Amino acid sequence: MERDFPGACVQAFRTRPFWAATAIALWLPSATLAASPSAEKKAEREALKNALVQVMQRTALKSSRVGVHMQSLDDGTIVFSHNADELLNPASNVKLITSSAALVALGPEYRYETEFLVEPEMPADGKVKTLYVRGKGDPTITTERLYGMTSELLHAGLKEVQDIVVDDSWFDAERTPPGYDQEDSDRAYMAPTGAVSLNWNAVAVYVRSAPGGKAVVDMEPPSDYFVVDSSVTSGPGRARRVSVKSDASGDKQKIVVKGQVPDERGAVSVWKKIDNPPMYFGGSLKQLLTSRGVKVKGKVKLGLTPSRAKVVHVSQSDTFDIVLKRLNKLSSNFVAETLLKTMGAELRGQPGSFTKGIDVVEEFLDRDVGIPRGTYVMKNGSGLNDANRFSTAQVDRLLRHMYERFPLAPEYLSSLGIAGKDGTLKYRFDGTDAVGRLRAKTGTLEGVSALSGYVQSAGGEKFSFSIMVNDYAGRAGPVVAGMDALGAAVAATGSTLGPGTALASLNEDQKPQGGLPDIANRVKTYLELGKQRDQRNIGFLRTAWRSERDPAVRAVLAESLYQSNPHDYLGTRTLLDSYSATDEVYGRLRQVARALSVGVPGVSSMVELASGGNTEALARVLELCRAAGVAQDLQAQEELVDGLGEVARTAPEELVTTLRTASPAERDATVTLLAQGLVKTGDTNHPFWKSLRKLGSGGTDPQLVAFAKGLDSTLTTKTAEARSSQRAQPVQVVAPASATPNVVPASGILRPGG
Repeated sequence: MERDFPGACVQAFRTRPFWAATAIALWLPSATLAASPSAEKKAEREALKNALVQVMQRTALKSSRVGVHMQSLDDGTIVFSHNADELLNPASNVKLITSSAALVALGPEYRYETEFLVEPEMPADGKVKTLYVRGKGDPTITTERLYGMTSELLHAGLKEVQDIVVDDSWFDAERTPPGYDQEDSDRAYMAPTGAVSLNWNAVAVYVRSAPGGKAVVDMEPPSDYFVVDSSVTSGPGRARRVSVKSDASGDKQKIVVKGQVPDERGAVSVWKKIDNPPMYFGGSLKQLLTSRGVKVKGKVKLGLTPSRAKVVHVSQSDTFDIVLKRLNKLSSNFVAETLLKTMGAELRGQPGSFTKGIDVVEEFLDRDVGIPRGTYVMKNGSGLNDANRFSTAQVDRLLRHMYERFPLAPEYLSSLGIAGKDGTLKYRFDGTDAVGRLRAKTGTLEGVSALSGYVQSAGGEKFSFSIMVNDYAGRAGPVVAGMDALGAAVAATGSTLGPGTALASLNEDQKPQGGLPDIANRVKTYLELGKQRDQRNIGFLRTAWRSERDPAVRAVLAESLYQSNPHDYLGTRTLLDSYSATDEVYGRLRQVARALSVGVPGVSSMVELASGGNTEALARVLELCRAAGVAQDLQAQEELVDGLGEVARTAPEELVTTLRTASPAERDATVTLLAQGLVKTGDTNHPFWKSLRKLGSGGTDPQLVAFAKGLDSTLTTKTAEARSSQRAQPVQVVAPASATPNVVPASGILRPGG
């Protein structure tokens, strides 16, 4: 993503080759390795430096923009440094900065309060005209806590309410900070802030099968705040093809559910953001009060609490050190942005705003940490999208400051994920000395990966470190492996085998292992584990995935991990990184599928993700279409035909966008199979046509409009061809290895970047 930043920062953002002379100079002992107090330590440091250099040379880090800064917390020497002053996108490592400023500003014992009030006081008969709810930004209220609040109100004597008024004035009306506008999404991580919030301002949508080919959609929590529009059905098979969209609709939230759920599978759930936090809270409160026997005769409204209102109940959150764990271990964007407004309100005055919060953070960095204003770019508190720039030297400086700031240091360190144990590091570093020794915050965006924190080596020395990788080519997996190898090398310093052990995994090439019968048997075993959908299998599957060297079998293990818990981001990430359209993976799995008389492993899961609008999964599906065409594999093509028909139904806009950016070969192969999929559904009014023509009728992006029009014309022709051959064999797609002519040859509309 390209964005404009202050001119002083532009030079720092330019890509520089990894092996430029300036980079090599950073690895000279005089630049990266200070004099050590003993010969033994000097030898250890030299071994560590050599191991780190080799990791940088032999991994995907070599061809990326990388900043690294590591420093000993014991003697203060800089252990390793590379491009440490270059401003890079830190992704969620920004939460390290937000959380440190908040911990200093608010203190570990700080509690959020949510007040319930009536005027002038609770009457003897328990009937009140208005129940006021005045919030101060508590980001930890869940449905369960709200139920407890209704219990307190019930036992305080509340019997009947005319109206519920929600007072959201502790924060200003700006719901999302800079950076959020770069992504048009209803995903839960995009949830808006609110002085009165519930369930991290996201809602769970449950979809389950029902007799007669029907499906039931339930909201959790249920309330009249939601308007559900469902066309989802149930049918045979195991794969789900469901999309859920959440959009504001006045004071309501419209939930649109499409697709099909399998008869034999339990309820599937999807979390989506809501757009009006106070109305979401108020609607849920009304529903819970009603369920407890309290009559709510009127409506939920927004308003201010009168000064004469009397408090009936005050709900307090956990202390702030507990809140920090959710922020950093689980990388909650919602909590991070709420903290900015909280700091703004508490230290700069009501209403809290993002601008006030950023000012508090910048004052802390300048006054306490020694990082001057203007030497970095901070626009939001979560690190979302392309809005922030810090250097690894700056982040490492912050980490050292917080490590030395007793008594806040224990709370700060305990909020970070522990390698191989919990948080976003739960499944990383296994089998290395870093497990249990390394605590860090991860950061992940498209083309961005970061890891910053602390590690104690096997020899007992403690280090702070910050690693940021920007603009890498390809998938995130190899980059993450390189970053983990850096951390593992530091952790292994002082051990019997030394930091060189971190290089061992890099020497284990992933390549085909064994013949088809052996591969088929292993694949069959792992597929059965995935079908169990049992989260208790995840530990075993993770271990098998890490130790397996055959790329095709690793892809199947990744699918089983995903199927064991489709809601686990780490499982989804593993599948997307492990599965590819190469001969080594997809090509061999097609052979396995024929041997086992099953569908090609991994395809149904990739289509399932694509049906939900996952853009990476959509890109993989297009790659598979091309690969199946190159192989002239009719069976594989037929499986993709079925999948594309459902993807077009549940994620039509996302499919068009992905087609637009695909290579000509991928686009040609996919459009031909898509035409067959549209025909095969037998639905002449397939919803994809309506979505495609809506995109082609106008919009803010003239290139997308032109592309949609061209695609409409091409698909119309190809669906006519598919109908004419429907009574015979399916149309065979032959996609050559090189790029083919565009499917709209005259206009060139479908060219990449068009």
